[in-house]
Order: sequence, then structure tokens, then C-alpha cells
Amino acid sequence: MTPKLAAPGRLAKRKGSRPRHDGTHFAWFSAWAWEGPRDAVWRSYKTPSAVVLFPAKMGIILAKKTASTQMFITLKGFSTKVEKAYPDKWLSHHAAAVYIHASSSRIALAKTLHQMSPFDPAIDQLVEIAQTAFQLPTPAQVAPPYVMGTFAKIVNIVAPKSNKSADGRDQWPSRAAFLLASMGGCAGMGNLLRYPSQTFNNHGLQWFIPYLMCVFLIAIPVLVLEIAIGQAYRGGCVVAYNNISHRLKGTGLSLIFVGTVVSPYFVVNLAWIMIYFRNSFRSPLPWTGRSEEFYMQDVVANVDPIPGNFSADGSSVTKYVEYPGVAVIGETVGWAVFTWFLVWVSIFRGVGLTGRVVYFTMGLPIVITFILIGRSLSLENAARGVRFFWATWNGSQLSRGTIWQTACGQVFFSTGVGFGYFTSYASYNQKYSNAVMDSIMIVSSNVLFENVAAFIVYGVIGFLGITPGGGERLGSFVVGFITLPTAVTQMPGANFWAVMLFFTLMVLGYSSAFAMVDAIVTLIMDAHPRFSRPWVVTAVVLAFFCLTLPYCTEFGFYLLDGVDRWINDVGLVFVVWAECVTSTTLYRWRDVVGQVGLPAFLSFNGGFFGGMVLGVAIAQAVSPVAGACVGFGIFIIGLVAAILLGKAPDAAAPKWWNRSVFGSRIWFVALYSGNQLRRDLNEIVGQGTNWKIPAFWAPLVRYIAAPTLSIVYSFSYPSFYELRDDPLHIFGFAVGHIALIIIGAGLIVPRWFDILIPPPRRNEGHHDYGANVLVPADDVGSTSSVEAGNGSDQEAKKRGI
Repeated sequence: MTPKLAAPGRLAKRKGSRPRHDGTHFAWFSAWAWEGPRDAVWRSYKTPSAVVLFPAKMGIILAKKTASTQMFITLKGFSTKVEKAYPDKWLSHHAAAVYIHASSSRIALAKTLHQMSPFDPAIDQLVEIAQTAFQLPTPAQVAPPYVMGTFAKIVNIVAPKSNKSADGRDQWPSRAAFLLASMGGCAGMGNLLRYPSQTFNNHGLQWFIPYLMCVFLIAIPVLVLEIAIGQAYRGGCVVAYNNISHRLKGTGLSLIFVGTVVSPYFVVNLAWIMIYFRNSFRSPLPWTGRSEEFYMQDVVANVDPIPGNFSADGSSVTKYVEYPGVAVIGETVGWAVFTWFLVWVSIFRGVGLTGRVVYFTMGLPIVITFILIGRSLSLENAARGVRFFWATWNGSQLSRGTIWQTACGQVFFSTGVGFGYFTSYASYNQKYSNAVMDSIMIVSSNVLFENVAAFIVYGVIGFLGITPGGGERLGSFVVGFITLPTAVTQMPGANFWAVMLFFTLMVLGYSSAFAMVDAIVTLIMDAHPRFSRPWVVTAVVLAFFCLTLPYCTEFGFYLLDGVDRWINDVGLVFVVWAECVTSTTLYRWRDVVGQVGLPAFLSFNGGFFGGMVLGVAIAQAVSPVAGACVGFGIFIIGLVAAILLGKAPDAAAPKWWNRSVFGSRIWFVALYSGNQLRRDLNEIVGQGTNWKIPAFWAPLVRYIAAPTLSIVYSFSYPSFYELRDDPLHIFGFAVGHIALIIIGAGLIVPRWFDILIPPPRRNEGHHDYGANVLVPADDVGSTSSVEAGNGSDQEAKKRGI
């Protein structure tokens, strides 16, 4: 039976809107005239193409599908228009889709929303309509089809293209692939090297009190934010934060900036590991008896700097540090090229390929880690090293701020929040995945891995007779390039264990490297460039390789130290602080102003931000007690002013807060934005049996995580003052502050960042007034978000709130 096509809908181009066909929205990117015979369009494609027939008053629409774009040809009289559109948006339930295969003897039906069988006789009638209306050539007249070569077949098997989600965006092949990729991003050298060094310097079970508090109060809440917005808003950092507020595009870009700064020098770390890996095949191991000299002279190969001087009273710099070595180190460059090639291979085809790579980058290191743990714990006196950490209690350390600051920094850096790749990775999830469970699983696995892997170092410390608390402190570089290699030289079968050690470090670090780069690629692809993903990945990797070269010089180690310290202590900490406070302040802020008035909104937030800024400043300049008093005092003044200046809300607050008008005012100025963000996100990530974001999440992010991060951030300035004679530390300090400038520019002039967002999605961060009204799940991130090069934009639906 021939399917009855519905009555034609109207298809018209309107200014500021999109074409419509029977209620189905089409993206409208651009249109231009097609000149030449109509069959020339068909003949120009040698690969199988798709034909879609739409009954319309303007004529029949022929849609031809290629691997990278959709071509719409609208015939009306003698005119022809060609329009680009997303591949998933042009099928309506009133359309019949027919695939025309150049290599086939017939035109076969691929898909219709009538669910027609490919062998339905009605297909032949649709074929006749298509051939008559468009004068299409028969299959025999079409140019011979393109036959995929053997190499292309191998590439498609090894590096398959990504699956597509319902909205057309690339999608992970499985939930396990997303979890492994995310775990690989945060589980790296920071777990295997930095964590044991921090626990050594703060040895004892008391370490776990501040450590676990930071895990539950900072790491998990912030990670829930990053994953939930990426998944719900179907985009990388800039697109996701633009959905929270159009003034947060700078906040989203600042996350990408941190990864952009870290990636180049992170690869140099991996290059040094590869130098050790290469030398692990030499017998005896070349660092035997000279571990420190081998690292500094043979691997890093930097020329010692000429120290600087301060004035007698220390108030000014009389001579700056000088770095006489400027030559490029060839072997470091070579291994950097090798590492960047691995990064390129892992991400050039998208998450379809990355989803396979992560099984190797996470699975194999875990297996080798357990082998190394067994070997370490079998060393003589290894139990003594374990007892330093698991059978010792130093409660007096809890009264000092050092252990709290260190624990916060460790959790913060090892979890990986603030680099942008969690949001980017989550954007390739299914829209309604269980974001809360995924976040907890990622953090929990990271905590478990770094505490288990630390036994490698614990056993070595006992074996080498190193005693914590005796004035000797360990750092990440010392553990990875001196302590562990020294222990390896004293083991039977030293070469085998050296190969295992450095191979594990390389694979763990490499998974973190391509995660950071993938976040940048997602940013570019979300902006819909004219080039396909492989070309974009190639350009990004080449640019990053150029940024790597300064770290491959005879002063590169000192440049790395300067940039690494301040991009973490200044840039990264401030970026995550900004994530916490801006998302819970500016989300649907018009609702707050509409309920309590602008003076109340400004008074409260002025007290909140002013209290943090002045509080930590006075704490550093005078004393922590004075800083706490000033900070809380300013906050309370702002809160009281907001209560007195605010008008009575006409929307209901939750039960307890709604008992009085003062309680309602406090609710709206202090808690509404964060809670409404939670509610709207739960409409997507908390559907069905998914874990919902709990009610205490927003207060944790705003009033616990943010103030804690502001305290950690404040320690960076006194530390820099002691190093202000070093030009490389000055440079790193300045680079770290660029993140602050990006965030500020986004708040003040958000239109500067519009180029990073497709035009149809730029207005998604403008929320109309509607207190307590939930955003429908279908309206959030509903715009088709196929990565650029695979389709066109569809203008975002303007939200009702």
C-alpha cells in the first residue's frame, strides 16, 4: 500500500527564526543559488547519497546526504536553493526517506517514520516520483561508485567513527568508555607520584581527616557541576556555561585556558619519562649510583641558573636570576614529537576511537600497578614504610594549616576539576545519563587508585630507610625520577622493573594529556568550523607542539617549574572558585531581582564576595582570626541589608523559609539560584531511576567549596613574594592571572566570546523571568549539537525562563 503523505507544511525563511515543516524545526545556516543542470548535483557524488521527499507548497525537497554535510535542494519553477542543515533534524513524520545507492540496481528505502520495510512495494513508486521530479539518472548512468581501499577499511575498523546521539552529537560507544576516559584524565602521575609525596610529608592516619573532608565537600560537588552541565547542555565548557548565563562564557573559556597552558609542559614530563624508558634497556641501568645526577644532567640537561639577590632588608630585587642556557635539547624534542603523535592518534576520529583507546590506557596500567605493588611490598623492610602511613597517628598536625592546605590541594589537583575535560567528555554522553552516579564513581575510583598505588612508594621508602619527619621532604619529581629509580637499581632484574615502572608512568600521563587536548578540540568543534575534526585535531596538536619547544631547552625545567606552580596555585584555583560562585549567583538571577529587588540582590552578593576577598586578605596580612572576623562581619552586614532592603516575594519559598517574609528574602538572595540550577538539571540528569542532585549540593558548592578555595588561593601571593627575583616565576605568575582576566572579560563584555558559540545557541543563556518555574527537559540543549563539519546549526529555542 502506498503511504499517504500528509498535507504539505509551510517552508519559509524568516528573519530571526528557522524554517518549519509541519512543526519540525530545520536549521537554516545559509542559502545560495545553484547553477547548472540538476543532475549535475547528483553526478557530483560518487558515494551513496540519500534522497528525502517532502511534500511542500514550494515544491519537492531533495536532500542529499554525504559524510560531512546535508544538501537541501528546493525546486520551485526554475530556481534552486541549496542549504546546509543538521542531518538529524530534516526527517519529519510526514516525510519519506529514500537511499539512492550508486552501486545498486535499485533505489532502496533506508528509513521513514512510517517504519516502512526496505522491501515495501511503495518504494518503487517513491523512486518513480524522485526520478520524474528531478530527472535523476538511472543507476547505470551514474559514475562508478567509490570503492573503499584496504587502508581505509583498516582505519575504519581500528579507528571507527563516533556513534550519534538522538540530537546528532557524537556519542561514547558505551558508558564504560566515558567512565574510563574520565578516570584516565584524573588518574595519572599525580596519583602515583604526587600523592605519596604529600602523604610522606604529612605521614599518619590524621592525613585522612582533611583529605576525605575535601573529597566530599569540594571534589564531588564540583565534579557533579561540571559533568551535569556538559551532559545537559550538550556542549563543551563555553557552550555549557553560556547556558547557565551568557556572562559565564569567560568562565567556560578559562577552564580551556588552564588545559592549554598545562598540556605543552605536561608532554615534556612524558618525554623525560620516555628517556628513562629508553635507558631502561641498558645494563647496568645508567643511573645506578647517580640517580640525581642522571636526572638533572642527562635527562633534564639544563644549565644551572645564576642566582639573583635581594636588598639587605629584602624589600627590593637588586639582581634577577639569569638563565645562560638557551639551546634546544634534541632528544627531549624527539620524544615530545612521539608523545604528541600518540595524542593525535587517540583523538583524531572523536570519542568512537577514544572510547577504545581508554581500555588500554586505564586497563593495562592498573594491572602493572598491582604487579609493582607486589614487588615493592616484597622488599626488605617494606612493612616499616607502610607503618609510617597506616599505623601512626600525629594528631598535633591537625592544629596546623599546612596539612589542610596540602590535603585540599591534593584532592583538587588529582581529581582534575578545572581543566574542562569532564564537561567536554560529558557532552558526548547520552543526555539523560546518570551524571551524579558517574561523578561519584569517578572521584571514588580516583581516591581508591591513588591510595592503593601509593603502596609502591611506601614499600620503597621502607626499603631505602627514608624516614619522614626528619626534615627531609619529598616532591613529585623526586619520587618519580630519583626515589623510585634508585630503588629499582637495587632489585634483582632491575631492567625489567624499570621498564614496567616507566611504561606505567607514561601510559597514565598520556591519558591525561589527550583528555586536556580533547577539551580544546571540543571547544573548536562546538563553534562549527569549516574543517572536519581530523584537520582541527592536527592543527591543535601542531600548535601545542610549538608551545612545547620552550620547555625542551636548557632552561625548560625551570620554565616548567615556574609556569606549573602558578597556573595551578593562581589560575586553576581561581577558575574552580569562579565555577562555584558564578554558577550559583548568576543562574536565573532575574528571578531573584524580580522577587526581592535589585538592591537586595546587590547587597547580599556584595557582602558575600566582599567578605571572602577582604577576609582572606586580612588573614594573610594580620592574622587568621582577624580575617575570619572581618569576612563574616561583612557577610552578615550584606545579609542584613538585603533583608531590610528587599521587597516581599510573591513566589513561594520552600516550607521552612516561607514561614516569614524575612525567611523568604533570605531564601531568594542566598539560595534560590543554586537550588534552581539543581532543579533544572535534575529534570535531565535526574530522570527516572537516576540519582538526583541532592538539595544540599548548591550550598556545598557556594558556601563550603568556594570559601575554602579562596583561602587556598590567598596563599599564592605570599609565596610569590619570596620568588619575585626569578623572571620565569614572574612569567608563570602573569600567565596564571590571564585566567582571571578571561573570566572578568566574560562578565563585562560577554559578546567578545560569541565567536566560540554557534549563532543559534548564543541566546541560550538569556533566561526570562519565571520564579520557581522549571525549564522543560526538551528545551535544555535541544538545539542539534552535531560537531562542526558534520552538519549545520539549528537556532536554539528561546527558553521560557
